[in-house]
Amino acid sequence: MSRTARVERITKETKVLVEVDLDGVGAAEISTGVGFYDHMLHQIARHGGFDLTVRTVGDLEIDAHHTMEDTALALGAAFDQALGDKAGIRRYGSATVPMDEVLVRAAVDLSGRPYVVHDEPPLAPYIGPVYPTSMTRHIWESFGQAARITLHVDVLRAARPGGNPDAHHVVEAQFKAVSRALREATALDPRAAGAIPSTKGAL
Repeated sequence: MSRTARVERITKETKVLVEVDLDGVGAAEISTGVGFYDHMLHQIARHGGFDLTVRTVGDLEIDAHHTMEDTALALGAAFDQALGDKAGIRRYGSATVPMDEVLVRAAVDLSGRPYVVHDEPPLAPYIGPVYPTSMTRHIWESFGQAARITLHVDVLRAARPGGNPDAHHVVEAQFKAVSRALREATALDPRAAGAIPSTKGAL
């Protein structure tokens, strides 16, 4: 069974194409115009083991908000589409990922019920010239809503001796942790025999 999806989202502000293969090898072709965001989406592909194509053209002359938000919405919709009726999947996944001084825990339930909890310390306002760190929470909220999943992302540790948290490490560790949690949750469970993992019979 093919677990792939192609989603196009076109508005007056952005034009987004996302293609995903949940049973890929981590190959990625990413272009959003926001360099650090591209780097983070590569983490989802590589550490999730998903083949991922993302092409976004947005109104970056205004700011990065619409580009990042609409990309996250299209990505979530692609995951939801690729999962189909979710028969045979593990459904739950979690990961705790260290990145130098940072430690992040992510947990996901492919529940069909969008709910996102996100906790991180105050960070420098930008990573690179155009990635606003305030958008990380909104990325997870947009992705979780469109994917119809429950997602918890908690930065457990971020302090550097004598300094403020390294925003690059804090955000990248989140993307890696979510990727690993998604990898586990979307995996096919050999013990499930194709059954939907819910007593309700539907997700």
